Amino acid sequence: MTDHHAHHASPKSVPADSGSLLGTIVHLWPYIWPSERADLKARIVGAMVLLLAAKLTTMVVPFTFKWATDALAGAGSAPIAGSEWLLWVVAAPVTLTLAYGGTRILMAVLTQIRDGMFAKVAMHAVRRLAFRTFIHMHELSLRFHLERKTGGLTRVLERGRNAIETIVRMVILQLAPTIIELSMIVVVLMWQFDWRYVAVILATVTVYLVYTYYATEWRIGIRRKMNDSDTDANVKAIDSLLNYETVKYFSAEEREAERYDRAMARYENASTSAYTSLAVLNAGQAVIFTCGLAAAMVLCAFEIRDGSKTVGDFVLINAMMIQLYQPLNFMGMVYREIKQAIIDIELMFSILNREPEIKDEPNAPALKVSGGVVRFENVQFAYEPARRILKGISFEVPAGKTVAVVGPSGAGKSTISRLLFRFYDLFGGRITIDGQDIAKVTQKSLRQVIGMVPQDTVLFNDTIRYNIRYGRWEASDAEVEEAAQLAQIDGFIRLAPKGYEAEVGERGLKLSGGEKQRVAIARTILKAPPILVLDEATSALDSHTEREIQDALERVSKGRTTLVIAHRLSTIVGADEIIVLDQGEIVERGRHAVLLAKNGLYASMWNRQREAEEAREKLARVAEDAAMPNRNPPPVADMIAPSDSPVIAAPADAAE
Repeated sequence: MTDHHAHHASPKSVPADSGSLLGTIVHLWPYIWPSERADLKARIVGAMVLLLAAKLTTMVVPFTFKWATDALAGAGSAPIAGSEWLLWVVAAPVTLTLAYGGTRILMAVLTQIRDGMFAKVAMHAVRRLAFRTFIHMHELSLRFHLERKTGGLTRVLERGRNAIETIVRMVILQLAPTIIELSMIVVVLMWQFDWRYVAVILATVTVYLVYTYYATEWRIGIRRKMNDSDTDANVKAIDSLLNYETVKYFSAEEREAERYDRAMARYENASTSAYTSLAVLNAGQAVIFTCGLAAAMVLCAFEIRDGSKTVGDFVLINAMMIQLYQPLNFMGMVYREIKQAIIDIELMFSILNREPEIKDEPNAPALKVSGGVVRFENVQFAYEPARRILKGISFEVPAGKTVAVVGPSGAGKSTISRLLFRFYDLFGGRITIDGQDIAKVTQKSLRQVIGMVPQDTVLFNDTIRYNIRYGRWEASDAEVEEAAQLAQIDGFIRLAPKGYEAEVGERGLKLSGGEKQRVAIARTILKAPPILVLDEATSALDSHTEREIQDALERVSKGRTTLVIAHRLSTIVGADEIIVLDQGEIVERGRHAVLLAKNGLYASMWNRQREAEEAREKLARVAEDAAMPNRNPPPVADMIAPSDSPVIAAPADAAE
């Protein structure tokens, strides 16, 4: 059978320039022949020597068959007396038959040793290229990752790994040996027979390969339909089972079964076509090769009749062609696998060839932090040139102080934190830390001195201890637990069955929002950065959890230069300065009480949030159980007049 992987996925779209086999091997050669690894080079040379030895042995096998046949045929046709008869009938044929068996064993052993010796070379190439691609993916900009689906990137990495292995295995262990064997057979036929046999063999192989090429191209489209219908059926089954409760709510079992069966019917039809086309491919290959084999044997039969060839020659030509048929039989699969591998490797190399958007300057120094003063100087930025996000903003976060940035959605608040981490380069202006332009220092040193507690904390699918230790990898267990205590999550962790070794699930889904935020805070405490960025760290939490997290954040930010990107204004009333952004410009700035007194954008945002909070509190009181009748109302001082009335007073705790 030619096609051994009926379910091998084919991509729905192929790049216009999907490369060539030679070009791909040129790309891969530095990984297959690594300049610094003499041991791997020795393995390659050894594997090539074994390849030639195995093929020479392969050529000897049909000859031992011929000699044994001639010995037997000769013994029967010319009677010899006494001990000579015993010598010819027993010794020579038996010895030659044993030689035939021995050469076949030697051929198989040499081939397997070659494959085993070459395996380390192939897998080292896979590992090195996968490692380089993984590192490069992390070096690419945030813009690149926001434009791509992460699942798509991991598939490129996975397919690229498999493709390298396929190319090396197919080319070195299948295609090259077949070409060498065909060349040797042509030489042997010219030496042992004549040009007519060579013409028959070459014509047979040419027609065979052309037919295989066109039949395989035809089959690729059929197999793609089969794979797509298989994927579609799987998606429908998983989707239905994930929505088990919804299916039950609406008594839709029959409808789901019919939907799944329709998908399986398409898969049935596509699979039938795939296996029918495989039968056509195999039958055509068998007919072509058998015709060539028969033609060569007929030529030999005529020569045996004329007395110029022996029965052994008849057996020799048969054995050589049958031996050639085995690797040729895989050519359809080899062609398809190599074609698919070239596409997958080109996708991997297209990522490797993409230059990182953010680069360190040559010989850039490391950032040195003394006080931790952060300054934005006329910063201008746009994700797309046509739409400016920041239009020349300037402000300073003094050492050890807290500055909050607020504003309506789309004002550019979160962009500020991304620029401080240098996920993007500026269009104009500069950002400095202790007077050092962050674009002139190394990215690694910059990010080491900044701690981030984001709005949406995403955790690794590992233990709680692993996720906290991520802040400072060399930290001891005692330091990890101390950070958890400061973040007020140690008690919760110790109540868990496995404690710090408890798994948090994919993206931390086994933890609540507040628990995830506390892990993020503990991670930042452990990092102990001189500069802290809180990017709407409590906006997705309920009011009770928010107050608890806010207490933890205030402890963390004490004595640190802190930049707060705020959504809920109640969390930043104590900030040393509040910057109000609107459409990429600073429209107001000052402390909480001063901004309320201005009765501008900040005051209107504050009033709207207070009204919404009061409405929520009223609904909560109505819904409360009768067991809690004496709940204290919120302090009057915290309540501000509606936005269309003059501001009465600022909260008492916010006064300067």
